[in-house]
Parts: sequence; C-alpha cells; structure tokens
Amino acid sequence: MRQVNLFEPHVDINAHAGGGKSPQRDMNPDAHTAVITPIGLDWSRIRILLLDMDGTLLDRHFDDTFFLEVVPEAYAARYHLDLPTARQQVLAAYKEVEGTLAWYDLAYWAQRLELDISALQNKVAHLIRPHPHVMTFLQQLRERGYPLHLVTNAHAWSLRLKLAKTPIGPCLTSTTTSHDLGHPKEDPRFWQRLRERLNFNPDQALFIDDSEPILERAAAFGIGQLLHVAKPSSALPPVHARRFLSVVGLHQVPLPWVSV
Repeated sequence: MRQVNLFEPHVDINAHAGGGKSPQRDMNPDAHTAVITPIGLDWSRIRILLLDMDGTLLDRHFDDTFFLEVVPEAYAARYHLDLPTARQQVLAAYKEVEGTLAWYDLAYWAQRLELDISALQNKVAHLIRPHPHVMTFLQQLRERGYPLHLVTNAHAWSLRLKLAKTPIGPCLTSTTTSHDLGHPKEDPRFWQRLRERLNFNPDQALFIDDSEPILERAAAFGIGQLLHVAKPSSALPPVHARRFLSVVGLHQVPLPWVSV
C-alpha cells in the first residue's frame, strides 16, 4: 500500500492555480490520464473519501466551548468549586485518558463527573454548524458518484445531535464511529477494522481530518492521499500541518470535473 506525498505544507493554493486557468473540460472520463488538481490530489486514483466530522465538516467551536467552558462550569456548580479549580480538575481528568476511546465517550464523562452531559450539550447546540462551503463540497462529490464515509471519534450521543442539527447526513454514504470499532482513530487497529467494515483499498482513499496525529496514523496504515484542515474552529486562527498538505477549509480543494 503506497502513500502519495501530497507536496509540502504551507502551500499557497492560489499560487498553484495556473494563473487562473481551468482544467480542460473535454477530458475523456474513461481515460487513464492522471487527473491532478492544483493542490496535488490525483482524483483519477481516488475511489472513496473518508471524512472526519468535528473540525473537518463541522465547526469545532461547539466542541471546544462544550468541553472547555460548559463542562467546567457545570462541574464547578455541581461540586461548589470556584471556576479555576473546577477547570483544573476537569482538564486533568481529560488528560488522563487523552487519545483513548474514553476521551471521546460521553457516557464515560457523565458517569465520572456525575453530570448530565446530554443536557449540557443541548445548552450550546446552537453552535453546531457545518463549516462554510462544506455542503457544496459534499453535494458536488456525491453528484460525481464518490462514496463519502464519515469516520469519526464522536460518541453516539454527539453524533445523533449533530446529524439532527445539520444537513450533512443525507450526503453521507455511511457513518462509522470509533466506538463502533472499539478503538479510536489514533489506534492502528481502528484502521484495520475500518478497512474490513467498508471493504476498500486504502491506496484509493482520500482521508481528510484536522488532526495531524490521526493523519499520521492513517499514513502509517497506507491511506493513499491525505489532507489536513488547518482551521477546525471558527474561533481560532489556522494552524497548518508540518507534514501534510493543509488547507484552511474544504472550499480550497479543487473538485474533480469527471465522475468516479
């Protein structure tokens, strides 16, 4: 399984756009010529897309607000603590299980912190929204026949809420959570089980995520093409990946002009 190097990070997308030239529109869809976009994605080799949810399709501002503000505030009220002390204790608890399945498990946090996590999420559910241009990205790829598989570490409670609050669901071919497979995306076993579940060729997959460590794990497994989203939250400035091609958002990804 060969990994394609998608050039270097900190790419000036516009500088690679050929001075505003558009690709030839009369290309034979059946030809075997590589269909390489200005940022290096070879769409002629891509047969399946694996898409992260939080930070990639959806604005991570909701998750950051929930975990870093709402939960510590509720914890402070529950245990009659001042907010700095509560925040310190909650962040320490996060750190203990960071990168494991428990970190993403809302049922685990409901039990450990003795908080109504679902009710707390509903308090800030108005912050759940797709990134700009995400719906156009998904709809155009579906129209071209590309399977779009959601691959997320999100817990089932969070996934249900976000699918109910956004229109991304109908665009997706399937949804797979790390909880379905028993391992987070940071674990090599996740990728093997995902391959078995979706029955895909890793070399023909494009995986898009906002986490560089997770992209590194996907690269080690042999996922063919990898793309990093540098601005997962609307409240934070972009931070580009060191190893992978980074885009601020999916609107910077030139789409294929032929169907799969």
